[in-house]
Amino acid sequence: MCSHRPPCPNVDSPDHHNAAIVSAHPEQGWSLLCNGTIVFDDTGELLPDGRVVDPHRTVGVLVVAV
Repeated sequence: MCSHRPPCPNVDSPDHHNAAIVSAHPEQGWSLLCNGTIVFDDTGELLPDGRVVDPHRTVGVLVVAV
């Protein structure tokens, strides 16, 4: 599927979200990766086989200016 060198991580790889972007749609909030994964701005993913990866946001520290 991937013609890049080195090849992009496949969809079953833990770092599959690091594949090259082949089609970006920032106005709609998603991008298609070389390995067939659709990634969304909220960090959710739709894998080529239809599986859904829920958003995986991290909780940050709230800083209050005094």
